[in-house]
Amino acid sequence: MFDIGFFELLLVSIIGLVVLGPERLPVAVRTIRGWISDIKSFSNSVKTELTGELNIKELNDNLKKVEGLNLQNLSPEVTESLNTLKDAAESVYHPNKKENNN
Repeated sequence: MFDIGFFELLLVSIIGLVVLGPERLPVAVRTIRGWISDIKSFSNSVKTELTGELNIKELNDNLKKVEGLNLQNLSPEVTESLNTLKDAAESVYHPNKKENNN
């Protein structure tokens, strides 16, 4: 991601040592490391949520295709699976709807 070589890292370290001093430099490094860790965990959680949303959208699109075909001669197992998938997709898109019915 960043193209930082050894000499650039050495230069930043020396400037940090001169500007912050030997007492505050370790604290600054720990703080920056914490910020980077927080940013990485946030980006991973956003990535996970987006992947889940895309999977749900794909599932919903596939269910709409099956409904559009209006398949009548399905086995009971397939029909039950489709109904379960419909309920799961509906509960994701409208989570309060099921709670209001109870």
